[in-house]
Amino acid sequence: MIINISEAKTNLSKLIDMVYHGEKVTIAKNNLPIADLVIHKSLGKRKLGLLKGKVSIPEDFNKEDDSINDLFYGSEK
Repeated sequence: MIINISEAKTNLSKLIDMVYHGEKVTIAKNNLPIADLVIHKSLGKRKLGLLKGKVSIPEDFNKEDDSINDLFYGSEK
């Protein structure tokens, strides 16, 4: 379907719904095709592990600190 800009502005929600359901919609200016409405596709999957080997986690990373626990829970005195 080719549709001129003025009509596309008026019917944008309807056109988006048509594209969502698989129809091809081309927007034209003076009957010259300018742009296609298409379903959004992400650029790609995220790459995990980009910092592998560049960051080291200390052995005591999960060790609790009594002074910090006191700040959160209060001291048991």
